[in-house]
Amino acid sequence: MAETTTKQRKHGRYFWISCITVGVIFLVWIIASASGSLDNARVVPSIGAVGAALLDLCTSGYKGNTLLQHLGASFFRLFTAFFLAVLTAIPFGLLSGMNKKVRAAMEPIIEFIRPLPPLAYYTVIVMWLGIGDSSKIMLLYMACFPPIYIACVASVVKIPEAYTHVAATLGANDRQMFWKVILPYTAPDIFTGVRTAFGHGYTTLVAAEMVAASSGIGWVVLDASNWLRSDIIFAGIIVMGVTGLVFDWILRNLEKKAVPWKGKL
Repeated sequence: MAETTTKQRKHGRYFWISCITVGVIFLVWIIASASGSLDNARVVPSIGAVGAALLDLCTSGYKGNTLLQHLGASFFRLFTAFFLAVLTAIPFGLLSGMNKKVRAAMEPIIEFIRPLPPLAYYTVIVMWLGIGDSSKIMLLYMACFPPIYIACVASVVKIPEAYTHVAATLGANDRQMFWKVILPYTAPDIFTGVRTAFGHGYTTLVAAEMVAASSGIGWVVLDASNWLRSDIIFAGIIVMGVTGLVFDWILRNLEKKAVPWKGKL
């Protein structure tokens, strides 16, 4: 109990440090705006202008769609791709970690795709799948798949041989070996890969909404840049950042519930 209380106090202290950091950033922004240090409001708008733009987005929306509709369109594309990546990358990653032949077949594809910028192959995807949501989802899927796959493979490969030897000595079959040894050991790294994949997908969202889109928070930021609406751009970035933090917080708490043994193996 005492140890738990100490950890909670430390966590609370670190939380306030983070809050102070954010507060200092906003304070510098306010002071710079009030003092006239920001000469070009089109480049760096005042915090008041961004606040007004954010309020306008919430109340009036942007070009025919409300903020919730834009977020809904983006999240539909992102979560569809993200869940498809989770459902496919985890099995392929675990299988590749356990089977060198599968790993040898998969690695050239993954290592070729992983470092490519999304815009490098987006045109090809659009040519194949058209300009609708299918191409956008595919682009996001290709951004989410590699981090999860690599995390799974790396985690399986580093399982201590002593764990599998002990399980085999106790008579564990292949199914028991997977459910009792491999999956529990790799689960923390899988969650790390999932969180990383979600971040990759979110950063690719603007690129995914570049072609033939008329909705989505990424499209809002991109369209506003065409009209030099820096207030809308900053407001959109803040919305994306806050929602990204919320979803990452959800994933972190889900990880704590699902794999409480993380760091104890």
